[in-house]
Amino acid sequence: MSVRFSSAKSEYDLIREEWFERINQIAKTSVFVGGQAVNRFEKGYAAYIGTKHALGVGNGTDALFLTLKALGIGPEDEVIVPANTFIATVEAIHHTGARPVLVDCDPQSYLIDMDKMKQARTNKTKAVIPVHLYGQMVDIEAINEWADTFHIHVVEDSAQAAGAKMNQKRAGSLGTAGCFSFYPDKNLGAFGDGGGITTSRDELAEKILLLRNHGSKVRYSHELPGFNSRLDPIQAAALEIKLKYLDEWSAKRRECADLYESYLIGMDVMTPIHQNDESHVFHVYMIRVEEEIRDDVRKQLQKRGILSAVHYPTPIHLTPAFKELGYSKGDFIHSETYTKEAISLPMHNFLEEQDIQRVAHALSDALKSAVRV
Repeated sequence: MSVRFSSAKSEYDLIREEWFERINQIAKTSVFVGGQAVNRFEKGYAAYIGTKHALGVGNGTDALFLTLKALGIGPEDEVIVPANTFIATVEAIHHTGARPVLVDCDPQSYLIDMDKMKQARTNKTKAVIPVHLYGQMVDIEAINEWADTFHIHVVEDSAQAAGAKMNQKRAGSLGTAGCFSFYPDKNLGAFGDGGGITTSRDELAEKILLLRNHGSKVRYSHELPGFNSRLDPIQAAALEIKLKYLDEWSAKRRECADLYESYLIGMDVMTPIHQNDESHVFHVYMIRVEEEIRDDVRKQLQKRGILSAVHYPTPIHLTPAFKELGYSKGDFIHSETYTKEAISLPMHNFLEEQDIQRVAHALSDALKSAVRV
């Protein structure tokens, strides 16, 4: 018996009948773009996050890009971003024409190193994108205090942190705006692509509304050159249904993380550092093993029906896509080191203790017999 890496199939089984009924209602109205399904989800998600606005868009990358565009960020501007993030975070900056300025991560939490972030600021810095990596929140309030001094926008990359909460405030509610991915494997995932932007700034929300829909609020009246990035109503319907389970699922993931910690005691692995509160929703449960055995450990786990992953194998500055930024190997040593040792173990809303026990036993055996390279 295998241990699944994610729970998209189980989530589908859970909401299938209710979702099919929503799809039937959408089909009867023949409103296949926008409409009440999207409006209901946006209203519900804004209330859940604690912002005045939630705006559905095509995907998480568009959420970042459109937010930066709406903030007026473009050529000659700089945006600070961690080197250890999914490439979409940096792509969004690149496509505005601004320069991504990379900084290293904290060696324990893997979140953006705030001291290095502050050192990277120049008079061209217009925004910083702290990434709530693996589901763990960055201390946005601390960043806001610094950023406000220099009139720098704080755009939360909340793609992996839907539902996370710090000091009773949710990810996506603390910065200038929060950007979410609703990709199927996310903590709040659709059954296709989708993304969202949350903000309490009316002017920013109005600008994003225009940009996501060809620069138009009224059909054939175009106020500016825009884009086509809208949340599909069929996906919005699934997200609205799933939203009512999100807090329960977040609690389940934290419970699974606690079980992992108890079962991995005594093994030669490094488990995640976190605050033992709601600020981590464990989109990913990432451990570290010795670099020399990492790949063999993963192969042995796979042979026993346990899938794993590496989030993410190559820091941004070492990818061919962003070699023109001019960084070199060794520039971000913490990001470079841990990605060679990282293994993401199965983590989802439907894991049971027996599944985690199986993973732990298989991992223990793999560590003992792993071949060094």
